[in-house]
Amino acid sequence: MTSSLTKVNNCFEVKLMKRTVLIILLVATGSLSTFAQDPKAPTPRKPSNKQIVTAAQANGVYRYYQSEFRILALGHNKLKVQFDGIYMTLAKSPNMGYAMGEAIIDGNVATFKPPDFAQCTINLVFLPGKLKVTQEGSDADCGFGHNVNASGTYRKVRSGKPKFESPV
Repeated sequence: MTSSLTKVNNCFEVKLMKRTVLIILLVATGSLSTFAQDPKAPTPRKPSNKQIVTAAQANGVYRYYQSEFRILALGHNKLKVQFDGIYMTLAKSPNMGYAMGEAIIDGNVATFKPPDFAQCTINLVFLPGKLKVTQEGSDADCGFGHNVNASGTYRKVRSGKPKFESPV
């Protein structure tokens, strides 16, 4: 009887092992087929951040506190730019800065280098109704008065052809 019991146990163990191996194979095969059916989606191309700014959008007067930019599109990716900067001291005395010249525009970003000040670069980013300005170089590098800086977000206060003025 023990020999027949041993045969039954062996047969049960063999069936259990076969079932376990079969389950492992099914899980592995299912995982592989799922992986094969789920390829990585192609990476979508990033949309170009380069926006085109029309002359009508660029032309005008932009103000940030008491500082102003006057901009006129000249064509051929060039802008006429005038900056009048004012920094009010604690004693309410104005320090002033002035620059005028041509900027090169590419998309919605213009680069203005005031003449005679090679270490100064003023970057202009045209946004709807605004002009985001960053200045690279100190006030002295740009030929401005003490603490006068062109950086800031300027609001468009007038559209159309601006009147360019000489510094006061």
